[in-house]
Amino acid sequence: MSNMVGIGPFIAIPLILRTLEGPQSYLAWVVGVLIALSDGLVVAELGAALPAAGGTYVFLREGFGPRTWGRMLAFLFVWQLIFAGPLEIASGNIGLVQYLKVFWPAMTELQMKLAAGGVGVVLILALYRRITDIAKIMLGLWIVMIVTTGWVILTGILHFNPALAFDLPPDAWRFDLNFLQGLGQGTANVLYLFLGYYQVCYLGAEVKNPGRTIPRAVVYSIVGVTIIDVAISFGFIGVVPWREGMQSESIGAEFMSRAYGPWAGTVLAGMIVVTAFASVYALLLGYSRVPYAAAQDGVFLRWFSELHRTKEFPHRGLLLFGVGSIVASFFPLQDVILALMAARIVIQFNAQVIALFLIRAHRPDIQRPFHVWFYPLTPLISLVGYLYVFSSLGLRFILFGLLTLAIGAGVYFIVARQQREWPFEAKEAAPRL
Repeated sequence: MSNMVGIGPFIAIPLILRTLEGPQSYLAWVVGVLIALSDGLVVAELGAALPAAGGTYVFLREGFGPRTWGRMLAFLFVWQLIFAGPLEIASGNIGLVQYLKVFWPAMTELQMKLAAGGVGVVLILALYRRITDIAKIMLGLWIVMIVTTGWVILTGILHFNPALAFDLPPDAWRFDLNFLQGLGQGTANVLYLFLGYYQVCYLGAEVKNPGRTIPRAVVYSIVGVTIIDVAISFGFIGVVPWREGMQSESIGAEFMSRAYGPWAGTVLAGMIVVTAFASVYALLLGYSRVPYAAAQDGVFLRWFSELHRTKEFPHRGLLLFGVGSIVASFFPLQDVILALMAARIVIQFNAQVIALFLIRAHRPDIQRPFHVWFYPLTPLISLVGYLYVFSSLGLRFILFGLLTLAIGAGVYFIVARQQREWPFEAKEAAPRL
């Protein structure tokens, strides 16, 4: 929940409002929650059945066959994560600096980009340690997140103005292609706020009683974050007129300033900075483990399979995602969010649904302590919903997602040929008669 809530609602709500230019943009919440919960149930079943470090890459490997297509798709998942992970972390870095600007209003655009990159450097240094130390730090950051969101939600309830919140423009419900694309992009921003419900699966090998803990962690986090983020969303436009809010870079601080005065806006901005750091801290922690786990299983590049000699953590994955997030922090926030969704949808969210169907049909050897509710309707909602969102992202982001996927396939075939792995493994010679 730390990395799911984090900076998300404090930077994405203006972006959601811009997609359809009005409170009707919040229809994206209905679509987004339905897709997230459906996919979360898929993840819950797969995570409980296959509790190993790596999460989705394990689901794809086992679902599509560990010696054939599953090997390639697992590689492609980690490959796409190399692009999507740094983008997701960078979105938090950028958002953190937007609220940091409340303290230094004179910051130029270049200074903000440099500061966002600097956050990435601090993250790498903070995570260059054992996971036992990290757990204690995470607890403290999580407490700050709960206090921050609780204050915002309570303020929104006490100061809510329905006339502001439901001030719909005259053409709010004009259903055409532009409306559908805007709704799709708004849903992409909503789903961005849910990224992380699968995070526990990346640490599956370190989870106690995974058959029970993983499904609860996934489902409870989605439900909890839905309540928190929807309450924050309506609280903001119930105090700040949406026409102003959708142009704001620090809507949370403006919201508190209008409710209690400038001092409250400054205090909340400081709390959001800490909450944002908790979010990107959790993200980099989880993502840094994926290339290591995949390399250990022989699915990804072997260079990532080494642990730090003294601190015993996957330092190469940490550096890869950390440095990537620093570079991505120099791009506009909305571009970063849409690009990361484009890089994830096809190979993660869509492919893992198909993996579930294949495991149910062909892998009776895999025990499934948790079962998806309303199967097969729920997985189909996830599959169709994410495809709709992908088609709405815009041509350049769709091409980004497909191009990175195609390059990854090329890299896989080159490496597989060199290492004589599927589909280039040496065939056993037929016995002579």
